[in-house]
Amino acid sequence: MKTTTKTFLQSKLENKKLSMLTAYDYTTAKLIDGAGVDAILVGDSLGMVMLGYENTLSVTLEDMIYHTKAVKRGVERALIVADMPFMSYHISVGESIKNAGRLLKEGGAEAVKIEGGKDFIPQIEGIIKAGIPVMGHLGLTPQSIHKLGGYKVQGKRIEGAKRLLEDAYALQESGVFSIVLECVPHILSEHIAKNLDIPVIGIGAGGGVDGQILVYADVFGMYENVRPKFVKQYVDIGAKMKETVKKYIEEVQLGTFPEEVHSYKMDEGILEELIREYIK
Repeated sequence: MKTTTKTFLQSKLENKKLSMLTAYDYTTAKLIDGAGVDAILVGDSLGMVMLGYENTLSVTLEDMIYHTKAVKRGVERALIVADMPFMSYHISVGESIKNAGRLLKEGGAEAVKIEGGKDFIPQIEGIIKAGIPVMGHLGLTPQSIHKLGGYKVQGKRIEGAKRLLEDAYALQESGVFSIVLECVPHILSEHIAKNLDIPVIGIGAGGGVDGQILVYADVFGMYENVRPKFVKQYVDIGAKMKETVKKYIEEVQLGTFPEEVHSYKMDEGILEELIREYIK
């Protein structure tokens, strides 16, 4: 059955935990979707994981549309959520609606994710009124990394915790269908999840929320630049890939690859005829 925003809300009511992973290309999306994940986020984390940027700030709307289109081709079941990148929803309500619309119309997304709380309520409400589902994102918001002073846990002190709680209620009131909480103390995340009617998806927010999301490259050990504390690496595919490439290089150099089984055949008589014709 196809996962929708209504599925998210129903899962909250049934106390069923939701699973999300990122994906940025057709092949990965197809594998993840086939495994049964509830939703796939085409995150602006692709700037770091796929494009090699230092952070997410350089990611453009065109980047997001391009990668969302690729993911869309590989997905049958999961809900596809696309991040709205830095400065795509900061200028005006009208421009925000237009950019969100492009992620759906051109990219094939089924919802968009927006970082930030009360400051962006006008944009969020405008996008929702245009018929576009919105997922909120609070806590550590990577697009605000310079404002936050780095990748730090949010809401540890009373002022920050109060702001997070107020922003969460404001987002729910605006009509978002779910909220991501990133790098938030687990007892605060659990409190927020219990007091909201919409699902709260955690990343570094403990197990007391309604679901979890991770970057697939972290799960598979494929991204070495950063290893956040909250990541559980289920398998080290990165190391296995390096080992495999080294084996390939060795066999090429030794001449043991390709073998006959990897080669195509033709009648030797044709080659002899060709050579005779060439000599003439």
